[in-house]
Amino acid sequence: MRAEKKLISEEYLNRLQSSPFFIVAEYHGLKVSQFNELRNRLRGVNSEIHVVKNNIFREAAKEIGIELEDLSGQLAVVTGETDVPAAAKVLKNFQSEFEKPNFRFGYVDSERYEADDLSKLADLPPLDVLRGQLLGTLQAPARNLARLLNEPASRMARVLQAKADQG
Repeated sequence: MRAEKKLISEEYLNRLQSSPFFIVAEYHGLKVSQFNELRNRLRGVNSEIHVVKNNIFREAAKEIGIELEDLSGQLAVVTGETDVPAAAKVLKNFQSEFEKPNFRFGYVDSERYEADDLSKLADLPPLDVLRGQLLGTLQAPARNLARLLNEPASRMARVLQAKADQG
């Protein structure tokens, strides 16, 4: 492998190793201004998109233990720090506006996701909302128990107040 290709392969490998996920999308037909807009939107969710050379990317993926046989066409790879649904949502919303890029497949922690799976992942609420929902679910029994334990005392206080008001 030539020195330039080796540097590019190392760059791809570093991105794949530092990200818990990657999403492969076909970007054919996007204008440069649209691609830059997509980059800006992904930056907002701590993700980035890079155009890749298929053969070199295949070799980088092989080094992290992922065999990619179906790389063809003009592909870009989205990587990020943590929130996979947020990156997928940006791609899906962008696709609904400009009809591109198209999901091909993705990997989250070495598990392959097809285009339909990524679309479903994009429909999930953001991570903060999911945490809030989980916290609300966990707090509900404790809140109900506190209300239940407090109810006899509240009834007694209302009865005493009613007696005091009568005379």
